[in-house]
Amino acid sequence: MRPKEGNGLSREPRRVTSFDVARAAGVSRAAVSRAFTPDASVSEKTRQKVYQAAKELGYRVNYLARSLTNKRSDFVGLVAAGLDNPYRTQQLEHLARALIARNYRPILLPTSKEADSATVIGQLLHYSVSGVIVTSDAPPSHIFEECAVEGVPIVLINKGEDFPFVDRVVSDDRMSGYTAVDHLIETGAKRLAVIAGKAVSYSSRRRAEAFQSRCTGLGIEAPLIPVAINDYRHGHEAAEKLLDMGIDGVFSVNDYMACGVLDGLAKAGRGDGSVKVIGHDDIPQASWIAYELTTFQQPCDVQAEQVIDLLTSRMSEPDAVARVEFTPVTLIKRRSA
Repeated sequence: MRPKEGNGLSREPRRVTSFDVARAAGVSRAAVSRAFTPDASVSEKTRQKVYQAAKELGYRVNYLARSLTNKRSDFVGLVAAGLDNPYRTQQLEHLARALIARNYRPILLPTSKEADSATVIGQLLHYSVSGVIVTSDAPPSHIFEECAVEGVPIVLINKGEDFPFVDRVVSDDRMSGYTAVDHLIETGAKRLAVIAGKAVSYSSRRRAEAFQSRCTGLGIEAPLIPVAINDYRHGHEAAEKLLDMGIDGVFSVNDYMACGVLDGLAKAGRGDGSVKVIGHDDIPQASWIAYELTTFQQPCDVQAEQVIDLLTSRMSEPDAVARVEFTPVTLIKRRSA
């Protein structure tokens, strides 16, 4: 910054305000506010005049200040754990893009198995968020009551428990489990198994249970291969167990772990396709030549629209009964099975 002549002191530039924009555009300050408010009533001609003046002056809307005036911001909190899983990254990207397209601004707060998600959501309430989307473990019920008092709706993704006034979007895990069994049998697999973590998430548990239920109905014994966490390392370690048990057809409850299984089989000299592997989520790595993983596509774009539709609906109808939307799944066939 150039020093002020004469006394060697620097002068901070004056911050451009909405009054400056209004004066430059030849409109009222109210017109400036409406021009930057989604769906507000303002002519396109006026809106463009305001945008041009704002651009020339370097004006930026202060959304935090606006939230203090309106008692509610355009921010929506995204609470997520397991960010090492490529599917979670994909999921959050689609949620963020969909929120921005609806004129909301996402705030990501990562959590973990050890962290209390209620604390994270409590932090979001300090920002007067318009809503919260939770992809990590469901928080304790008391935080839902606090959010209800604050008028902040919450949508849970792939969570099982019902809570009053809390909406959920859930993958069609039953379809995944059943279809995985049928496809493995069609490919010639005789001895089937499913791999899932001991402290499994709701969706992982549902997929494993559906897989075993379908096998039971067909008179097939299908053991659960337990792992500590549904991640690459534990999938890699599980490959040896599969070989020891003579398993030739396995369903991994997510792709992240399935890629570990395939690498573990290859390391053991069994990367020849003699053990069929199916994953879930269709992460980008699933289509890599090294894996060519048969998997279930859980479309993140569809899921994101379902989530935000429920969120905005809950904003206008806070007392509506809790709703559940199911995200469809599609089997994507590749070389692994």
